[in-house]
Amino acid sequence: MKGIAEWLASIGLGEYAQRFAENAIDLSVVRDLTEQDLKDLGVLLGHRRKILRALLELEGAAPAPTGTAAEPVLRDKAERRHLTVMICDLVGSTALSGRLDPEDMRAVIDAYHAACARITLTYDGFLAEFRGDGILAYFGYPLAHEDDAERTVRAGLDIIAAVARLETRAAEPLAVRIGIATGVVVIGDLSREGALREHAVVGETPNLAARVQALAEPGTIVVAASTRRLLGDLFRLRELGRHEVKGIAEPIAAWAVEGVSDSESRFEAVHVAGVTDLIGREHEIDFLLERKRLAWKGEGQVVLISGEPGIGKSRLAAALVERIVGEAHTRLRYQCSPYHTNSTLRPFIAQLERAAEFKADDTSEQRLDKLEALLAISGSPFEPVAPLFAALLSIPFGERYPPLALSPTQQCRRTLTALLDQFEGLARKQPILLSFEDAQWADTTSLELLDLTIERIRQLPVLAVFTFRPEFEPAWVGLPNVGTLTLGRLDRNDVESMVARVTGGRVLPAEVMKQIVAKTDGNPLFVEELTKTVLEAGILVEEANGYRLDGPLPPLAIPATLQDSLMARLDRLAPVREIGQIAAAIGREFSYSLLRVSVGCDEPALKNALAQLEQAELVFRRGEPPEAVYSFKHALVRDVAYESLLKSRRQQLHSQIARALEESFADIVASQPEIVARHFTQAGLVESAINTGLRLAISHSAAQRMLLSVIWNRG
Repeated sequence: MKGIAEWLASIGLGEYAQRFAENAIDLSVVRDLTEQDLKDLGVLLGHRRKILRALLELEGAAPAPTGTAAEPVLRDKAERRHLTVMICDLVGSTALSGRLDPEDMRAVIDAYHAACARITLTYDGFLAEFRGDGILAYFGYPLAHEDDAERTVRAGLDIIAAVARLETRAAEPLAVRIGIATGVVVIGDLSREGALREHAVVGETPNLAARVQALAEPGTIVVAASTRRLLGDLFRLRELGRHEVKGIAEPIAAWAVEGVSDSESRFEAVHVAGVTDLIGREHEIDFLLERKRLAWKGEGQVVLISGEPGIGKSRLAAALVERIVGEAHTRLRYQCSPYHTNSTLRPFIAQLERAAEFKADDTSEQRLDKLEALLAISGSPFEPVAPLFAALLSIPFGERYPPLALSPTQQCRRTLTALLDQFEGLARKQPILLSFEDAQWADTTSLELLDLTIERIRQLPVLAVFTFRPEFEPAWVGLPNVGTLTLGRLDRNDVESMVARVTGGRVLPAEVMKQIVAKTDGNPLFVEELTKTVLEAGILVEEANGYRLDGPLPPLAIPATLQDSLMARLDRLAPVREIGQIAAAIGREFSYSLLRVSVGCDEPALKNALAQLEQAELVFRRGEPPEAVYSFKHALVRDVAYESLLKSRRQQLHSQIARALEESFADIVASQPEIVARHFTQAGLVESAINTGLRLAISHSAAQRMLLSVIWNRG
């Protein structure tokens, strides 16, 4: 068979031979290339199509896959997604092309595209399109993350910095303008015209991103209100007021991003309006205070606080700080980040930079002066360790200190020892409250340092509090001075108390409160955000002591602040996500037997898919298949799975489910006819729904109610 260079030449694309060779792509792997791989290689759109078609003609070739084992499979079905869209444009490219030779201009564009692509992919964004001197990127597809808005802004800031550093034959700096907006879109092959439309987006969000991008100055990012609401105080933002823009009826609000904020805690940065009072955690706070009492006596203590996102880990840690604010102690706070899981000792570096009060415009000498002042606080001589700390913080020290003639391993060992000695010196002066947040994102070296720290604090007045999610398995469980707290859901009374705090004591209508309790499942974050969404939805009328409904109660919308987090839980199981979506169409609770008939796939595949959903704790199971009954752990997870389906797909599924009930589940049809009628109604088959009600109305009052409801809605 021909070599890769000959094969490319045979299809008229020999110009890419060197690029393929540089990336070790030969005929043994060329069949595995995806659309995205070819984009990353810089292959032009038309040439990508030609290569993908030619791959089908290779002897024994199968259609080129749409994904790889290393990345999620990109689905070719249209779906509804909550996306953050970034549009980036190279400033002055038209004028620049007039001053440069075409080949030199192409080199500029290639370097610009490469920088944008590298950074976008670093933050798990999806490069949807290169538009000459611009790019279009999605964050939240094909995989959602709980922080997609933040990821987009961070990617934008990195792109601005990277493009400014690019060197070109024009001998002048380059700059970009970036616009960002967030919202619900439909994404996928809507036209069935093939791969050119495979990842097309329909919705207002891309248009809004383009409009705010036009408001940006060179080298800046502008975000729309839809993104601003999700950012909290994570970034320094400057309000730009409201602007009339083409294609949008009402003036839009916009904010310019001026940089990352100095907030020590992600929890506090996101909760810019303050946090609600701690509710339903009296036992846990008493446990922490008792551990604090032992620690302050010199019996160092460690408390591990675990729980799912939003359950209140950071809020509990903050409540401890509030309780001991009047006691003499030193507080050390370390924050892990999903963006620095491979950055050695990043939580400790960030804490040292904050404690030393470094400023962005400090000179190296100023930073060294501040570092020495910080190290002197512990009371130990700082001269021997100052160069280690300076190297850790990437501060050039020239001839101020002797050079570090150490191997990387030796330097790492001595740096860890210096950090431990500094910590112990502070603890000898007064008690320490150490907070280490989101340990599931800690890098390996930080975890190694924590192992050493926990061993050393046994005889020191230190209380170390760690927060983390269930997937993290700390090695310290079972040690004599280590206690654990696993946070569970709030009960109904606590949920109602929390709702009252959010509403300022005003009473919500009973049916609204019932919906909030049912949908939030005792998760404090869900309670807070859903209550705020209800208050902002315009469905309530405020009265002297409470609220009343201004009409029938509609289904409660999923808060925008939770959309990405909830979708991320489903997207982690992308290969079996469709099973979850079909189950969501059945309802929060569904039987194995009904799902099997509705799905129409073989039993081993269905059992495997359900096992994965169960293992991920997205669903719970009672009994064993085929008698098993499943339920979604959170009603909001079920809602987001259902709402990610196109309306046409929802109707199709409801029709399938209703027919399956009629044909295979006579007992359910007889005892719960309203369920069948509901599925027919949601399928748009009103006549079938009415017929179902008529057949059973004589003997079933529930069916009578459903029949009247269907007729009423139809009228």
